[in-house]
Amino acid sequence: MSPVDKLKFEKRDDISPLGRTAAIVVALIAAMLVSAILIKLANASPLEAFINLFKGAFGNKRAILETLTKSTPLILTGLATVIAFRGKIWSIGQEGQFFLGAIGGYWAYRIFEGLPAAALVPIVILGAFLVGAFGGMLAGLLKAYFNVDVIISTVMGNYIIDYFLSFMLSGSGPWREPGSYYQQTAEITENAYYPLLFANARIHMGFLIAIACSMIVYLILNHTPFGYQLRAFGSNPRAAKFKGINTNKIIILTMFISGGLAGLAGTGELFGVQYRLRPDLSPGYGYTGIIVAMLAGLNPIGVIPAAILFGALINGSAQMRIATGVPTALTFAIQAIVLLSLLSAQVLTRFRVRRVDHA
Repeated sequence: MSPVDKLKFEKRDDISPLGRTAAIVVALIAAMLVSAILIKLANASPLEAFINLFKGAFGNKRAILETLTKSTPLILTGLATVIAFRGKIWSIGQEGQFFLGAIGGYWAYRIFEGLPAAALVPIVILGAFLVGAFGGMLAGLLKAYFNVDVIISTVMGNYIIDYFLSFMLSGSGPWREPGSYYQQTAEITENAYYPLLFANARIHMGFLIAIACSMIVYLILNHTPFGYQLRAFGSNPRAAKFKGINTNKIIILTMFISGGLAGLAGTGELFGVQYRLRPDLSPGYGYTGIIVAMLAGLNPIGVIPAAILFGALINGSAQMRIATGVPTALTFAIQAIVLLSLLSAQVLTRFRVRRVDHA
């Protein structure tokens, strides 16, 4: 028998916090080494690139606050992924639900535009959550009652939402800014702005909403009957059904919450950062949120540092690109290398290789 046949992957029962931390440190060092090679091949100095990446993300108070601003939608789309994936409901619709939230928030804004900020902002948030939740719930209904694969329905939903928004902002669309050559709405009025947390910075109330949502999702998953049922459903749907759990209700409610969380990310970006609804409102926050959730090990609290890490990479890469001339494509490659390194570290900490004695 070959040596390969004598090796077996075995799950570790006890993983110490120190071991996890060491694995993350080693993974980041490995990612930096691989990234350094690519930067060198691009005729730039790796040391200078990494210094500027760090400065752009954490070099001063303004950079730190901007990193937190970039991480805000990633926390929410990451949480939308966590609650779905914990039930092994493989939703890929966070990008579309992000835009549904922005559409719902803007729709509510148009209806109640004349209200003072204290009333208008909560209505905008509620409208965003409900419309995003409706998009998620629709995919849940299709799965629960017609057994439509969630991956297919949510991916197709992303395209439908994208085309719907393009129509609303097209030349004949009702939301197009009058006289504008661009697909965008008129700028929203200041009474609908998310309150800023610091002067001369873009970080807004949405960051606090994202942190609060992390705590709420943690409590839901770990301290409520619904959370127990969702985890049971994710472990074994058939056994959960035999135990009397209403699996259709679990699927629909999970997708409702997931879509609502992604919707909050969209309205936060619209009313807290950009102030116009455009097709490029998201540079892929919904898809990146899936990566953030996987990196966090589907832990709602772990989503916060994972999102901040990716927010730092997004924010810092701009200064790195300006200072060193590193191509834009390479900054995305560095993000992917960091992700693969950290995911590999997670696998290595959860499993060990053991030689099986066949004698």
